[in-house]
Amino acid sequence: MIRQKLRPMVDADLERVLMWRNHPEVCRYMYTQHEITLEEHARWFAKASQDSARHLLVFECDDTPLGFVSIHETGRGGVADWGFYASADAPQGTGRRLGQAALRYAFGEAKLHKLCGQVLDYNVRSIRFHERLGFIHEGVLRQQHFDGQRYHDVICLGLLLSEWQAV
Repeated sequence: MIRQKLRPMVDADLERVLMWRNHPEVCRYMYTQHEITLEEHARWFAKASQDSARHLLVFECDDTPLGFVSIHETGRGGVADWGFYASADAPQGTGRRLGQAALRYAFGEAKLHKLCGQVLDYNVRSIRFHERLGFIHEGVLRQQHFDGQRYHDVICLGLLLSEWQAV
């Protein structure tokens, strides 16, 4: 049986999480697509880790770090945005396990009412991933993101506590 957990990100995770984030297969689906420097990443972490509305988490299987989850409570009432990515060399099935662990954390430990995701329209794999986790399409922000060359729609997805509990 695989032991899996989410734990708070710490300074010692910075280089590993940055390597995952800068991998071309992760970076191409982000709003910010330039290669992030360690200095830039460290500044982000120092600021974000002081914000009580942010949950910065590392996903582990059998004590091996395999992914990152960010949950940002955006307002009152337990509504939050999330983002995530896995190591490029993570075993098959890691994404599903990471997603399920993140939802247990969001609705269990963090006591959220709703988790929201935004996905660039060309990231079909992530859209399907959200759907398999039970997220509902809530809308499209038309031509919302400009990548320097062209505009892309942003797909908005959401999952309520009651919907998660029903699954």
